[in-house]
Amino acid sequence: MRARPFDQFDHFSMPSLGEISPFLLSLLLATLFHLSHGDVGTSAHYRPPYLPTACYGNSLSQFPSSNMFAAAGEGIWDNGAACGRQYLVRCISAAVPRACRPDQIIQVRIVDRAQTSRSRPSSNGATVVLSSTAFGTIADPSARLINVEFQQV
Repeated sequence: MRARPFDQFDHFSMPSLGEISPFLLSLLLATLFHLSHGDVGTSAHYRPPYLPTACYGNSLSQFPSSNMFAAAGEGIWDNGAACGRQYLVRCISAAVPRACRPDQIIQVRIVDRAQTSRSRPSSNGATVVLSSTAFGTIADPSARLINVEFQQV
């Protein structure tokens, strides 16, 4: 009689969760689920004209020389308290395949309110609307909306 393929594994069984050490279980879960200290939301982009802004009017001094700035969506606008806040932002996924630029994290300054910005966002309802320079640093500009992880600094 010929042996069936995998007959040698008939005696093998997976350990139950009770037999796995707590450390190994924690390591497994940490690997499967990215541990994060930030919030998750969406990001769109907008292009010039950027002035006037809801935060600082027509002042050019509001814009960082790096052009890494953003307009706050309603979820973080906080009745204008978001003005001047700084956020670390990274792209985590998008409907457009390979839209996220891997390992890119940017720091942006909030200078405007997305709902009232002079230039319309590429997609409405985003958590944060990035300047075209900021968006292009973390994602392909052809994407209208991306999923982001962000954290106030």
